[in-house]
Amino acid sequence: MAGSTHIVINQPPPLIGYDAFTADRALSAAMERHTAPELLDEVRAELAALGRACGSAQTQEWGAQANGHPPRLRTHDRYGRRVDEVDFHPAWHRLLGKGVAAGLTAAWSRPGGHVRRAAAFQLWTQVDAGNCCPLSMTHAAVPALRTDPALAAEWEPRLTSMVYDRELRPARLKAGALFGMGMTEKQGGSDVSANSTAARALAEEGTYELTGHKWFCSAPMSDGFLVLAQAAEGLTCFLVPRVLEDGARNVFLIQRLKDKLGNRSNASSEVEFDGTWARRVGEEGRGVRTIIEMVAATRLDCVLGSAGLMRQAVAQAVHHCAYREAFGGKLVDKPLMRNVLADLALESEAATTLALRLAAACDDGGEQERALLRIAVPAAKYWVTKRCAPVVVEAAECLGGNGYVEESGLPRLVRESPLNSIWEGAGNVQALDVLRALRREPSALNAYLLEVGRTRGADHRLDTAVKDLLTELGDLEEAEGRARRLAERLALVLQGSLLVRYAPPEVADAFCAARLGANGGAAFGTLPPSLDLKSVVERARPVA
Repeated sequence: MAGSTHIVINQPPPLIGYDAFTADRALSAAMERHTAPELLDEVRAELAALGRACGSAQTQEWGAQANGHPPRLRTHDRYGRRVDEVDFHPAWHRLLGKGVAAGLTAAWSRPGGHVRRAAAFQLWTQVDAGNCCPLSMTHAAVPALRTDPALAAEWEPRLTSMVYDRELRPARLKAGALFGMGMTEKQGGSDVSANSTAARALAEEGTYELTGHKWFCSAPMSDGFLVLAQAAEGLTCFLVPRVLEDGARNVFLIQRLKDKLGNRSNASSEVEFDGTWARRVGEEGRGVRTIIEMVAATRLDCVLGSAGLMRQAVAQAVHHCAYREAFGGKLVDKPLMRNVLADLALESEAATTLALRLAAACDDGGEQERALLRIAVPAAKYWVTKRCAPVVVEAAECLGGNGYVEESGLPRLVRESPLNSIWEGAGNVQALDVLRALRREPSALNAYLLEVGRTRGADHRLDTAVKDLLTELGDLEEAEGRARRLAERLALVLQGSLLVRYAPPEVADAFCAARLGANGGAAFGTLPPSLDLKSVVERARPVA
């Protein structure tokens, strides 16, 4: 018998078999403060159950399988007939089924629905971000459909169902349905006014025939799609069902699937319409107005998704360093590593706190909260999604060479990390949307200033940052070239205000010093050593 060449020691145990919700102190605290007391026990139990599923070895294996076996396109059957179907690994369907059952498409029909869903979405992203794409689009389609009460009455119960039905058949025969979207085209991208897909009215009121293409259409196996096309009165929103009422397939020609950097489990496609049947959603020529609330919902999901990716990356880094020993002690106790971990933890908690606050504003629905969302959602989408990639990369570095190996899970997070900054309008689009709100909607800035003003006098660095921000906002005439800076400052000041109100003092103190004061560096791990960094790291440790 051959002798052993070595024994395995000083390797951290895998981060499995834990409750990812309860172990996330920032997320659980945010849920509790934004949930009505009478719902708290129910929501806490629901999220803890999902948290245990997220932390289980089985669910994590499903995420790895779904990404390791990307979807495959079948354009034709063996006889040469077009079928335009996408085949997924069974793990994809298991994940999507659990996501639907967890209420990730049901926010609009449940009390406290947006906060409980936001917390669940942030958890589920940590298992597999890809399946969160159809869950997000299905969730976001509801407010667009509500512009047409008849369509909403028909489709909303299917979209908010907590039953996953994967079969392609008429929607009226299904217990639940999922939606995709097709907005952008080759020639225009985010400039949807350049869309060339044409819509020709048919004899039946509200029905049309579409001819054209979509350059990005995610989740092409969904039951229906919201698309933009040019009708007689201009750009208009349409509902394209995948299967028609008589059971025939609608004309939905999938040209190819995108070969993406990350998000590998999810199918993103190029599709063509050639006499495709559609129903109008909203008025002709009012397509952008029809989808505006849908866009806000998907952008908030980008914030939540990035917050989830950051949380998982930070949890893995802190977990590793809590067990790994080097140079005479645990890495987590080394002053410089502690500084890096604390800096990452600040970014993660700030993202979570902001995201859940915005979800609470969706639940409230009041005029002031809606005004706050108008400026805070694009600012948060701009800033939080841009912070995701550097956080995840730094967290991978905390694992050393192990973090560069696929089995660690960090490379998948790294590949995923830039995505939310690109989808649903990249950085410039978000920054310009912030600027547009500042110029055109005084109520949005008023709501924002009222929100950050709740902490006036609580921290001198925050007060100074608010004063400096007001100075920058004083002249918006030639502001386009500095729109990114404005969006960044708006997001940081709002994060600082929320942490001062809600986070433990050591977290708020460190954030204000490093992000609002003059004591932070360009890289992670440059926090002032006088701060209580040990407590910040311990709060981020994934121990339930």
